[in-house]
Amino acid sequence: MRIHFIKNVHFTKLIKVNGKSVKEFNFRKIRNGEDELFSVDVSDDRGNRIMFQMHKDNGAWHITDGLLPAWITENETRLHELIEEELKNLMD
Repeated sequence: MRIHFIKNVHFTKLIKVNGKSVKEFNFRKIRNGEDELFSVDVSDDRGNRIMFQMHKDNGAWHITDGLLPAWITENETRLHELIEEELKNLMD
């Protein structure tokens, strides 16, 4: 009997948004069939938790949800970089 192990990947990164405030983004890798996704959550200025997913398409991680604050969507490239950096560190 062969046991297949899937590593649980989760990490937290601080990102400066709007040139002033720092937000804590929490990332958790999830599997949805063959798709690999990241569930991401962050608090807004009022403490409300905003949750969204990122999906890898054509080599880049993209936000899959449409109705998010601009300070999140404007940082999509930065979020992609942080995910790729973390995954690279796991492989080293």
